[in-house]
Amino acid sequence: MDKVCIIGAGVMGTAIAHRLLQRGFGVTLLEKSLPGAESSAAAAGILGAQSEVSGSGPFLELCLASRAMFPDYVRELEHDSGVGIDFEDSGVLEVALTPAEGRLAAGRAQWMLERGLDVEILDREQARALEPGLTERMVGANYYPRDCQLDPPRLASALAATVQRLGGVFRSGLQVLAMESHQGKVTGVRTSSGVIHADGVVVAGGAWSTSIAQLPPTRTTIKPMSGQIIQVVTRPASLRHVLYGYQGYIVPRRDGRVLMGSTLEDRGFDKAVTLDGIHRITSMAREMAPLLGEARLGATWSGLRPAPADGLPLLGESSHVSGLFFATGHYRNGILLTPITGRVIADLVENKSPPVAIDAFLP
Repeated sequence: MDKVCIIGAGVMGTAIAHRLLQRGFGVTLLEKSLPGAESSAAAAGILGAQSEVSGSGPFLELCLASRAMFPDYVRELEHDSGVGIDFEDSGVLEVALTPAEGRLAAGRAQWMLERGLDVEILDREQARALEPGLTERMVGANYYPRDCQLDPPRLASALAATVQRLGGVFRSGLQVLAMESHQGKVTGVRTSSGVIHADGVVVAGGAWSTSIAQLPPTRTTIKPMSGQIIQVVTRPASLRHVLYGYQGYIVPRRDGRVLMGSTLEDRGFDKAVTLDGIHRITSMAREMAPLLGEARLGATWSGLRPAPADGLPLLGESSHVSGLFFATGHYRNGILLTPITGRVIADLVENKSPPVAIDAFLP
């Protein structure tokens, strides 16, 4: 296999292209808009392998493996691209505002401790000592010191710049119409500008992935789930840690920007920002950190999460068509799973065993 075509040039597509180019493959990336312009740019950038995962199992192990890769991954990309990614080893506070939420948080902490993961159970005073901006009404918090954050648009820019430097070809403004195959082997992709021939094809098209014509059957389908985010500005920076609540999250940047999100809306490919969405988000944020009521409004946006019907991403080679690989359906954890996805798909294209078990995610 010499030539690989990747459908989608968000962080998943470019992360895979990055590793394939390093291994000597020719790579063409097809993108209907601009590289990194869809859900990659809309994400908040929480690397919450513990704070955002609901239980033990293969998905937790995939998230933990990817989180462990990030310090070296960021250093490599920043060196090769010259783009700063604003990676922060800030830790995440899972904030419980009510006794019921406190019981849920304690239960989560218990199974994580049994798994041997780092988590600290804090009472109100301990949590507010760590993050003074938290409300006095809270009952406690779980602290995940190994969870962290970065700036997703900067990650997307660093990956795209590195892929271009390595010789990857971007073809933007193309609509992918159908998969091309012959006798059970992929042969390329049919686009709005004609057929692009390839020895291997990777589907990394986010929420649009399983709507491509002539795809073989997959374990699950992918649909868009809209999420709205609000960015405010505080001067000077008023919060130090990512705050993760049961109704939303708050992500402070070092420069005083604060991202607040996010809604979860099943409304197709509609990316509108709504007054209802803004109200829900700001109410959540002010309840967790009242000082944000004085923050200045910066920007609002909405993105489309690629949501798998069965809750698990599609990751691996099709069992129906040789040379067809899937890397999609990462839902709320796409930024977190970027480095491990790039490694897994590159290994599979090279007929190598991936570094983690992926049986639960196979297409």
